[in-house]
Amino acid sequence: MSDEPDIMEPGLWRKNGWTARVIKNDDDDGWAVEIRKTGLPEPVLVSPWVMGRDKKNPKPFDANAFATFVKTASEVLDRSARQREQALKQRLSIAWEGRWYEVSLEIVPDEYEPYARLAAVDDAGQQVASHRVAMGFKLSRDVANAWVREGFPEPR
Repeated sequence: MSDEPDIMEPGLWRKNGWTARVIKNDDDDGWAVEIRKTGLPEPVLVSPWVMGRDKKNPKPFDANAFATFVKTASEVLDRSARQREQALKQRLSIAWEGRWYEVSLEIVPDEYEPYARLAAVDDAGQQVASHRVAMGFKLSRDVANAWVREGFPEPR
């Protein structure tokens, strides 16, 4: 959570580490809402916002609008995290001689020396192999099948 005090004003709300601010929409004559999470450099979400009754100024912000925007922004962050994780990990299930193996390739995005780790876990949950491989290593079903059938040798 955030140590910042809560703010609940018509154009600015801040609560529980989230800030929603009504801003001028640069794309047209209307308004937008910018949602930020404390600690992140960029807004998580920028969304159109409605005009007030005078058709000139933005509608005041309220608790329901804030809660809806925070929920949506949280979902955006969750989707982004899942996509990043999926981009860094690849998994295949391989059957061989009556056993199942979960073969995985995980990219380790080290700032100076990125690499990947090829690993296998058997159907009892025991890790049977783990090798550091080049970032460019390509895991496919054929590669995984061959690796399992050959007894998990260190890839060349």
